Amino acid sequence: MTKLTDTQIVILTAACQRPGRLVLPLPERLKGGAAQKVVAALIARGLVEEVEAGRDDPVWRETSDGHGVTLVATEAALEDLGIAAYTPTAGATAATSEAGPQDSGAPREPPTRPTAARKGKLREGTKQAQLIAMLERKEGATIAQIVAATGWQPHTVRGALAGALKKRLGLTIVSGKVEGRGRVYRID
Repeated sequence: MTKLTDTQIVILTAACQRPGRLVLPLPERLKGGAAQKVVAALIARGLVEEVEAGRDDPVWRETSDGHGVTLVATEAALEDLGIAAYTPTAGATAATSEAGPQDSGAPREPPTRPTAARKGKLREGTKQAQLIAMLERKEGATIAQIVAATGWQPHTVRGALAGALKKRLGLTIVSGKVEGRGRVYRID
C-alpha cells in the first residue's frame, strides 16, 4: 500500500464513493497551491488521472484548446484503499469504464448499488476483507481494534463503515455500547 497523507485518503475515499469516481469537489479547506500540490502527488503516484470532462462534470482545468479536464480516481486508488472495484454493467456508458470517457457529452452514470451477492467478489487478503471478517464475528469489533488490525486512522475506519460497507456493498452495520469495551460494530 502506498503511504498516503490524511488529506489524500480523504480525497480518494470520497472519490471512490462518487459516481464515475470523480475527485472533484476537493475538500473546502484545500485551496490554491495546496490543492495543486496534493493533486499533482496523487497523479504522480497513479492514483488519480486527468480525463476529458463530461458535460455535467466539474472541471479541474482547461486545456489550451478550451476543453475541460476533470480528475478521476484510478483502479490503483481502489486497491490502495482496499475498496472492491466497481464493474460497469452492460447498460453503463463508456464514461464509467476504466478507459475513461469516450463521449465527453455523455453524463456519467452512477454505479448500481451492490447486492449481497456482490460480497463474494471481494478479494481475499485486503484490508476491506479483514474489516468485514472482524465485523462478522459474534463479538464484533471496536474502532480501536480495527485501527490496530488495519493501520488505518479512526476517521478512515468510520468512512469505510459508512461508505464502502454500507453504501457500496449494502451491508447492514449495527453498533451498540458494550460494558468495558465501548461502542462495538458488527454486521447484522
